[in-house]
Amino acid sequence: MARKTFISYKFSEAQDLRDRVIEALGEDATYYKGETADSPDLTDVTTETIKRNLADMMYDTSVTIVLISPDMRQSKWIDWEIEYCLKEISRKGRTSKTNGLVGVVQKIDEQYDWLITKVTKQDGCTSRSIDNSKLYSIITNNRFNRSVSSYACDVCKTFDSLSGSYFSLVPERDFLGDPELYIENAFEKSEASDEFDLAKLRNQT
Repeated sequence: MARKTFISYKFSEAQDLRDRVIEALGEDATYYKGETADSPDLTDVTTETIKRNLADMMYDTSVTIVLISPDMRQSKWIDWEIEYCLKEISRKGRTSKTNGLVGVVQKIDEQYDWLITKVTKQDGCTSRSIDNSKLYSIITNNRFNRSVSSYACDVCKTFDSLSGSYFSLVPERDFLGDPELYIENAFEKSEASDEFDLAKLRNQT
């Protein structure tokens, strides 16, 4: 089932990936509520005007797709957008629900090793090590945060990449191959958000 989505990204380095995501959505792109190549330029308007425009786009969505790129932390908006989408916002007698979140990791030089390193455990299991210095705290605080931990492997205590965290990180190749799978996974976790210890504020410790 199609979900209303918003894409949060750093314009200068992830615009092309945003366009590929929208293209991969196919007919479901009609439910996309964020910016497109035809969106008006907001460069010269006030911060409050930008926030109001973004809030109008995000309010009615149920899943936020965050494009994870090398310099995303230089963006003025991504962590604010994530915080907004995690909150329950009341407007005109209606309260929005907490959005599902999924991070799409940008491929650089055909690799993801700028963020992800694969590690082989002693028992032979393969897991991923993430360079958290490239991510906002509101992202890292919403990873491995299921209230009752369920390990993919009880021996080496590794988590399933989709079910173990509220904010899953998915390589762009995988996401573009089946966006509905990952969007639906994010939505299902939002419907069971009480099973996660959510960090809804930026810089929350």
